[in-house]
Amino acid sequence: MHEQLWFTEILNRYFAGPVNSLLNAVHRPAEYSNAPIPNFFAMEILVVGILLVFFVLVRSRLSVENPGGLQHAMEGVYGFIDNQSHEIIGHDYKRFTPYLITVGLFILVGNLIGLIPGFESPTANKLVPLGVAVCTFIYYHFHGIRKHKHHYIKQFVGPVLALSPLMFLIEVVSHLARVLSLTVRLYANMFAGEMVTLAFFSLIPIGVPIIFLLLHLGVSLVQTFIFVVLATVYLAGAVGEEH
Repeated sequence: MHEQLWFTEILNRYFAGPVNSLLNAVHRPAEYSNAPIPNFFAMEILVVGILLVFFVLVRSRLSVENPGGLQHAMEGVYGFIDNQSHEIIGHDYKRFTPYLITVGLFILVGNLIGLIPGFESPTANKLVPLGVAVCTFIYYHFHGIRKHKHHYIKQFVGPVLALSPLMFLIEVVSHLARVLSLTVRLYANMFAGEMVTLAFFSLIPIGVPIIFLLLHLGVSLVQTFIFVVLATVYLAGAVGEEH
């Protein structure tokens, strides 16, 4: 049995029964009935809780006349992603900014929480990046269909009717590969970063691991940025006007 984090132990102590009932109802019983909630899922819940508290704090301190540091920070984040969306997506870009900010903050906090002793990054488990990638996949296709209706299929079949079956197959594989690309890129980098940091902490607990903590911090920021940029590019392709 994998060692549980303290937060995971708390969740399993109080919610193991309902979780087991839910898993049994869908015919997917937990491997360990006394601990059906794994660490990565517990960390996801914690990240969502942190973000909810953070959003409430930001909302409660909004002020036009006397904005605080927290408001300035969030305005900076909003402005950065909003400008990026404007440059990449163009017309009607603002409707996508809330999703991109939410995904970016979830990934960033999920990446960085592993730097705190007693926690681990949920994004270092492949299921979490896969879930975010699938949500992004569904999101940009939904908006592509919303905007173009049945004409959205034209993006998959190409201009040459004779080649449309082949083009459709290629495009479907290409879009599915985007899910794999988003998942593997984020998962592999965060998993490798956590393993390297833990290895050096166990070998040389003083001094040297600080370098790898800073490296982990840099990787966390870069991977968040890449995920958000790629999601923006995919949205631009789905909702962009045909020229």
